[in-house]
Amino acid sequence: MKQSTFEQIHQAQWQQLEHWLDTLDQSGRTVDTVKFPKLYRQVCQHLALARDRHYTPYLTERLNWLVLRGHQHLYQTKTPLLPNLLSFFRFDFPNWVRTEAAFVSLSALLFFGSLFAIFIAIQIEPKLMSSVMTTEEIQELEFMYNPTAEHLGRNRQADSDFYMFGFYIQHNITIAFQTFAGGIIFGLGTIFFLIFNGLVIGAVASHLTHIGYSVPFYSFVAGHSALELTAIVLAGAAGLKLGFAVLSPQRLTRIQALHQAATNSIHLIYGVIGMLVLAALVEAFWSSNTAIEPQYKHLVGSALWLLVISYLAKVGEHRAT
Repeated sequence: MKQSTFEQIHQAQWQQLEHWLDTLDQSGRTVDTVKFPKLYRQVCQHLALARDRHYTPYLTERLNWLVLRGHQHLYQTKTPLLPNLLSFFRFDFPNWVRTEAAFVSLSALLFFGSLFAIFIAIQIEPKLMSSVMTTEEIQELEFMYNPTAEHLGRNRQADSDFYMFGFYIQHNITIAFQTFAGGIIFGLGTIFFLIFNGLVIGAVASHLTHIGYSVPFYSFVAGHSALELTAIVLAGAAGLKLGFAVLSPQRLTRIQALHQAATNSIHLIYGVIGMLVLAALVEAFWSSNTAIEPQYKHLVGSALWLLVISYLAKVGEHRAT
């Protein structure tokens, strides 16, 4: 086939690919995610034919450039990671939280309801603490938050804030994932983990308050509690959404409903992970620092609670509308 005929037959395809690539350079998004790869593969074949038939260098160079640009947009990152993250936390995440307000409210009720219930119960009857933790666990807890302790919080295995930063991330994300994934079992797993964690945290707080260790305990948890506890509630909301999809798939099959719910819920989980990383950062480098006066920790902790609530309630509203 003559080169002129070859160009006449395929010119429209090359121009279409050039147009799409120019659009990609401006917007960063593929015009048609189905047709674009197909057209790219066709141009790859045209390049191979042009080389095999020894068409002019001008044509082969043009096709080669088209193939290189198409490959870049198909197989490389198109948008910088940082702008995507900033956009997600600036708009998408708080909007998703508000969209799932019903599940968030139910999750908060289960978690904080059990937390405050056991707190009040142990204040009335301190012996109830033994029904939540063993004697050995209670003794270890008292040792960690003794006002004379050199370090506050979990018993450290290494004198390194960076080590504890990694430990806190692993520990907290494990709890969040369990709470989220438990929703697959008709929501029962999520309900269990929300109530269980609420009971444990509430029991610990109540017992330490009762024995007079409130200052070291509350000064330690004040800084990271807003991020950590809110993240647990949001992970619970995502899990409850999964459970509701399994229980009430509407006109979809249970698998389809679960897939749809998981696709939506994963946006909450992305935000939960971000909050838990920040919580671990605060817990490792701020909360455990005994050189900081308790009143400053309480002040920062209160400010963070106000900031987290305001962020989830208000940020990104204009994008939503």
